[in-house]
This record gives sequence, structure tokens and C-alpha cells, in this order.
Amino acid sequence: MYKKLDLYKNEVYYAIYNKSIMCYLLIIRGEIMRVGIICMSDKGSKGEREDLSTKVIIECVENFGYEVIVTDLIPDEGDIIEKKLLEVVERGNIDLILTTGGTGFSPRDVTPEATLKVIERLTPGIPEAMRAFSMKITNRGMLSRGVAGIRKNTLIINLPGSPKAVREILEYMLEPIDHGLEILLKKTGDCARK
Repeated sequence: MYKKLDLYKNEVYYAIYNKSIMCYLLIIRGEIMRVGIICMSDKGSKGEREDLSTKVIIECVENFGYEVIVTDLIPDEGDIIEKKLLEVVERGNIDLILTTGGTGFSPRDVTPEATLKVIERLTPGIPEAMRAFSMKITNRGMLSRGVAGIRKNTLIINLPGSPKAVREILEYMLEPIDHGLEILLKKTGDCARK
């Protein structure tokens, strides 16, 4: 669980609740990471279903100290997903794209395939960790087909469509993702812990 504490100039102060020692750890971050969120939903894009997952993503990333720059809700169409991902990357001001939906077994779930057409470098550890974490909650976590990777200087991650799963995964992975983004954006060059 993350709690945003303060915003001063370009520094974000936020706290991470550490369950093992049951207290908030204060962390000071530099430049704010910019996020794009794309929800894939046939019903949502027609106004037939409320997009709750995007609301959860916004809450989680803003509480972590990130800034949401763009959100979009599009149908489960491979060509449209691919085009939208490219459009958001080409803006040049998005560090992280989080997609939600379209990662299951339905014939209309094509988000991973569209994402693979866009990314230039795979980051397999991210979806592996997401599935491993989800498996601790439900054995259906193995059914997620989400992928992750990098295009230019933007990290793209497929999240599930379930608001509950989105929250659980983001609370688990935002800290290591942040470190990965700092390396990608050359804000730090070392992955080793001191």
C-alpha cells in the first residue's frame, strides 16, 4: 500500500507500507514518471460497462507519485490496440503504458498479440512475476496471457481486466517497476542492491 505524502518542486515524497516491519518507509523520488493507461473492452468502448480498472490504476499510480497523462478506452481489436499503443509511445512524453483487459482466453482477448507487435525488447520477468504473485491468490492466475516489453523509452505492461487483480498486482510490483524505469530512462545505472 502506497501513501503519497508531499509534492515539492520536482520531488515526490511517498511512503510504502512494509508489512514485515509494519510501518511506512519514507522514500524520496526524483522526476515524476508519466503514465498512459489503455483499457481494452468491447462493452466499455460502447458505453455498456463502466471501466473500473482504469480508475483503480489511476488511484494506484497517483498514490505512488506518478502522473497520468493519457487514458483511453478502446474495443478488443488487434489493429486498434496496436495503433493506440504506437500513438501513445510516439507522443514521446510517456514513460509507462499500462493496459488493462484482453489478456484472457476469449477469442476477443488479443491484447498480448497486439502488444508483441509493438514492443522492441521483451521484459519477461514482469509478467512472470505477476503470474507468480497472482497464483498465491488464485490458481486462475495461470490463465493470464499478459506480456510486457519496451519500445523506445517506454515500458508497456499488460494488466488483467479485473479491478481487484489490477490493484493487487500494482501494489506488489510498482516499486521494482519504478527501479526498472529509472534504469531505462538513465536516472540510475545499477540494478544491484547496496
